[in-house]
Amino acid sequence: MSALRFCWSFLLLLCLAAPLSAQDLTGSGESADEPASEAESDAPAEQIGVKDIADDDAIRNRLEKIYAAASNAGWLTGSEVVVDSGIVTLTGQADTAEHREWASKVARNTEDVVAVINELALDDTVSLQNTQTTVRESLETLWSDFLERSPLLLIALIALILTYLLAKAIGWAVERLLDKRGLRTSLKDLIYQLTTIAVWIVGLLIATVIAFPGMTPAKALTVLGLGSVAIGFAFKDIFENFFAGILILWRYPFDRGDFISCNDMVGKVEQITIRNTLIRRLDGELAVVPNANLFKNQVDVLTSQPQRRVRLTCGVAYDEDVDQARKVIHEAVAGCDSVQGKRTVEIFAQEFADSSVNFEVAWWTGSKPVDIRRSRDEVVAAIKRALDKAGIEIPFPYRTLTFKDETLFKN
Repeated sequence: MSALRFCWSFLLLLCLAAPLSAQDLTGSGESADEPASEAESDAPAEQIGVKDIADDDAIRNRLEKIYAAASNAGWLTGSEVVVDSGIVTLTGQADTAEHREWASKVARNTEDVVAVINELALDDTVSLQNTQTTVRESLETLWSDFLERSPLLLIALIALILTYLLAKAIGWAVERLLDKRGLRTSLKDLIYQLTTIAVWIVGLLIATVIAFPGMTPAKALTVLGLGSVAIGFAFKDIFENFFAGILILWRYPFDRGDFISCNDMVGKVEQITIRNTLIRRLDGELAVVPNANLFKNQVDVLTSQPQRRVRLTCGVAYDEDVDQARKVIHEAVAGCDSVQGKRTVEIFAQEFADSSVNFEVAWWTGSKPVDIRRSRDEVVAAIKRALDKAGIEIPFPYRTLTFKDETLFKN
């Protein structure tokens, strides 16, 4: 599932970067085929002939007929043409900037025209009918393009479905192969997820080429390269979590099934993906933690070893024999079923407290949090029973008050 989300993110990045790169890829080619600007159209001819020059009236009559047809179409309004020694001056009004440029080009391309002075004004009034016509034409164009490309889109969708099935099949085969090799779980997860992502990237490239015939795998990769700066800033957190997930899976600091502690969170690792880690808290809640948080912060792996040392403090009264109390406590702890390694039970007289001599009791048990809680419960109960049976007092805090002024009690 995480590999599928990554591949959709890859497709989103490709779509976002396409406009930027398409302009960069075709910028030089379009500049060569791009029509001349208005300044170039108004410029004088590069070479002016002196023989067989058309009469100014002939040029004006020809242009007036053309502009009259354009006026009937609604492109021009009140257009007038003045020709003096081959220099054409256009006045009137054009409905759009494109039609204004068209009128200038027509005059410039007329035979024996030396230069064009375009004084056509633009119509700045809002025409609801023209707007409706433009919207309708745009929708019709969009619908016709969709119908024209629908077979390609259908084939691209089939390619994505085949990619999904192929990714599942290859992932299953890789997982079975890695199980036979006996690799650790995190490394198997890393290889499986990277293999699935690679299959999806190839499938998405193929689907993109099918849906957009002008696009090739080389151009798609170039698109990602040209848009890498913008994409890097926009998806910084996603890439940070992605690379952190790879490092966590590769370096093996913890694995699925381990209990870890990070900041104030303690829980069991249920799944490690490329982007995040799923941790089941001790109270049953599922926490989805970005891999970058685990990679940059301190993480305590509680189950990195099969056993953990547990400590507690036990106090006996000052009137009791310290050596006897130590022996009784040691036998009580060593007799507990949850205590692992009977020789590692350690009892040390730690301090003189207010009401007791305190012993530090240390032993080894299972590394899971539930093992520690069960063992602590069993050890505390065993020490209490053993000290009670031996007649050794476990004191509670008490205070002795001494009053020097006896007159306070005479009345």
